[in-house]
Amino acid sequence: MSVDVPRRIVILRHAKADWPPQVADHDRPLAERGRKDAPVAGRWLAASGIVPELTLCSTADRTRETWKLVAHELPRRPRTVYEERLYEAVLGQLIEVINEVSDDVRDLMLVGHNPGMHALADALAGEAEGDARTRLDRIGFPTSAIAVVSFTGSWKSVEHGVGRLEAHWAPHE
Repeated sequence: MSVDVPRRIVILRHAKADWPPQVADHDRPLAERGRKDAPVAGRWLAASGIVPELTLCSTADRTRETWKLVAHELPRRPRTVYEERLYEAVLGQLIEVINEVSDDVRDLMLVGHNPGMHALADALAGEAEGDARTRLDRIGFPTSAIAVVSFTGSWKSVEHGVGRLEAHWAPHE
């Protein structure tokens, strides 16, 4: 596949998580609201015609549970890789992970955590469609939020400002 084809990065923050006592952060489950919001996010993706070929998902319980509920709403389940480096990843680490994706992949989804997911959407969006940038700036990146960033080039070329923010969505907006 040519490296000059259009590509998309779908950035998904995990759904609302619970804070049970005596549970390590990595092992936190979704809260009831999260279990309701994640399928709504999946339906938004499906209605938007967005079904990534590859999903890289943090290994944390709340991201895995979010992804399972989102994927159930899609017309087909993308190949999924649970990536330890996405847990607590900062912007530079997220870009490194993206840079390693094979150019055979056209549409990629990342399922992770804030502040990294918000920082990634903000950093990659050199341009924006409609009110997507305004929404991102106004509401930030709440739980179950999605940003869709498009660009042309190799995954190795992903860096600050390379993309166009096509959409920003959150379930309670």
